[in-house]
Amino acid sequence: MLWAARASGFFSAAMLMVVLSPSLQSFPPAEAIRSSQFDSHVRFPGQIAGGARGLPFRRAPSFRNAADCGNGTGNVCDPSLVHIAITLDEGYLRGSVAAVHSVVQHAVCPESVFFHFLVSDPSLGDLVRAVFPQLRFKVYYFDPARVRGLISSSVRQALEEPLNYARNYLADLLEPCVSRVIYLDSDLVLVDDVAKLWRTDLGGRTVGAPEYCHANFTKYFTSRFWSEERFAGTFAGRRPCYFNTGVMVLDLARWRDAGYTRRIERWMEIQKSPPGRIYELGSLPPFLLVFAGHVAPIEHRWNQHGLGGDNIHGSCRDLHPGPVSLLHWSGSGKPWARLGAGRPCPLDALWAPFDLYGPAAVEPSR
Repeated sequence: MLWAARASGFFSAAMLMVVLSPSLQSFPPAEAIRSSQFDSHVRFPGQIAGGARGLPFRRAPSFRNAADCGNGTGNVCDPSLVHIAITLDEGYLRGSVAAVHSVVQHAVCPESVFFHFLVSDPSLGDLVRAVFPQLRFKVYYFDPARVRGLISSSVRQALEEPLNYARNYLADLLEPCVSRVIYLDSDLVLVDDVAKLWRTDLGGRTVGAPEYCHANFTKYFTSRFWSEERFAGTFAGRRPCYFNTGVMVLDLARWRDAGYTRRIERWMEIQKSPPGRIYELGSLPPFLLVFAGHVAPIEHRWNQHGLGGDNIHGSCRDLHPGPVSLLHWSGSGKPWARLGAGRPCPLDALWAPFDLYGPAAVEPSR
């Protein structure tokens, strides 16, 4: 009961902060979005990876551009588009759908956002079309065999999934005309217009992301790494800072010119070769090895990460100080799992409004 009382108080405080802080309020649809009520219950009939069938999702509210947005050609090479890449798989599908929903709900020009979905099961594109009939998107098959031999064990099985490494290959998978893309993880929601993030000035850098220079950078690498000069010297002449790869703005033109995919693969090969590991965790350390110290800093408001602390172990997280444009449930606890189990953390209530999983609510008769 004491835990419940504390949780209730924390929840009330969190919601009060949302009400009082303009930076946390969802931008009102106004001219940007003409929302209807959830108008249909969509049951996806196809075979989902792992054998799941009939996943129920509600159709998203309709949306359209504000009057001054323009509609463009809709072609993937249209220079007026905002490009977003995100993965789709069964385990995180509910999160991916919520992430997309949050983007279009807060975009002033939602019809000018083009999604690039990275999948190992191409049939998932049918679900996207059913849930978001107006969405501009393309599905890209990522062959797990491409990285399976490069993946080393990690602290969580989810970090070992091949699709978790698809972000390394965006420059190869996306059309050459796509010179910039925002990469988003599946366990986050936006509460701001994604076009603001899109307009980030990278200052000639290839990667833009919020940096956390006070984090313990050394813990991501093993004692072998730090004891051998050929490895430890990698960061000589630069000031490396931790950054979370779940939210990045990528200059794909520069990436292609510099061959960064192969550089990342090379570090993964070293990790797998004798005499042993040089880093911990999954897909993050190779990004740090290649880019840390050369990242264009982005405001922290665009990645309030670490919200996936598991409340069973007493580690529900609070928001970091400052304004918020993106909430990210990185970590082991996911809001959809905790809500489904009836054990949510207080901040999971900020994810729930974007959840489209389950049958449409039945309005009471009058």
